Amino acid sequence: MAHRNSVPIGAIVLGVAGLIPFLGFAALAVSGTDGGLSSIGLSPRTILSAYGAVIASFLGGIRWGAAAARNGGNGDYLVAIVPSLVAWAAMAAPAPWDLRILGGLVLAWGLIDQDLPRRGLTPLWLGRLRLVLSGVAGAALLVAA
Repeated sequence: MAHRNSVPIGAIVLGVAGLIPFLGFAALAVSGTDGGLSSIGLSPRTILSAYGAVIASFLGGIRWGAAAARNGGNGDYLVAIVPSLVAWAAMAAPAPWDLRILGGLVLAWGLIDQDLPRRGLTPLWLGRLRLVLSGVAGAALLVAA
């Protein structure tokens, strides 16, 4: 059985894979090229913003699931819906505010969720992994803004 502090290899692989769209579309947005996306009516910024909003909603789901699994309390359920609502609002914000809001949200949520392992609602490794993943994803969103 894995030690509670050991990050499962699947979490590392999938977490890093989840950074690929952030890094790839941010690079395209910063470079000024669209990688052919304009031929289908899209832009790297549009895809990056949508992906950031989806991931932000997923981050709220982590807290919701942790609260449900371990009786975290009603406050956790309330806090869990914040990323989805902020991400939804960010989708309506004009550039560059859409990516700025999402970048700030993802960075902040990596810190906000650090209480989950401290309270025993998630494994200790999840807090460390979240800091790294949220740091890279949030930075990519802000750089692309």
